[in-house]
Parts: sequence; structure tokens; C-alpha cells
Amino acid sequence: QVQLVESGGGLVQAGGSLRLSCAASGSIFSINAMAWYRQAPGKQRELVAVITNWGSTNYADSAKGRFTISRDNAKNTVYLQMNSLKPEDTAVYYCNLRDRRDYVYWGQGTQVTVSS
Repeated sequence: QVQLVESGGGLVQAGGSLRLSCAASGSIFSINAMAWYRQAPGKQRELVAVITNWGSTNYADSAKGRFTISRDNAKNTVYLQMNSLKPEDTAVYYCNLRDRRDYVYWGQGTQVTVSS
């Protein structure tokens, strides 16, 4: 079994920054990619950013230029640096791991609240 534990969420004013972390542990098969998703109240969960095992990244349009995803392969940890935060970034942020068998794992989520 694989466990994903997110941390780093909280309350921040608009224009501020937060750094989310997600540590993977357990019976981890070879990782294909790790990603961050978010879900705002009343909305569907959406992809924010993804990073593959070889370092390729992709971002939602809303995250481009403000968020940076990075990864420490030795620690099986993925980070999301979020700058210039806006109230519309308020959501529960979820960590996601996909292994090379195409199994998908989710973290419990961490709340990010941006006040105006």
C-alpha cells in the first residue's frame, strides 16, 4: 500500500505564497508521475500541475507563471510552490501518484485558503 501525506496548506492573503509538500511512502512501485490537483467547493477536481519521473512538467493555464512543481526523487516527495496567490486558488489540494502499472493513489488533501 502507498501512503501520500500532504502538508503546507493554510490561510494566506492574496498575493502571498505557500509551498505544499507531499511525501510518498509504503510499497511504492516505480513512479511514473506525481501531480497536484485541487477541488474548490461545488466544483470538480482539476489538475493543477504534474511532473513525470524524468522531470517533464505540465501546468493548468491558471497555474502557469505562478506555480512551480518540483520533485525530490530520493525522498519520493513532490512540492508545489505557489506564488501570487488569488482568492480563486482557494481549494483543497490533493497529491496524486501514478505508478508504472498505472495504479493511482491520492493523498487526504490539504486546505489552501486565500483571503482578499
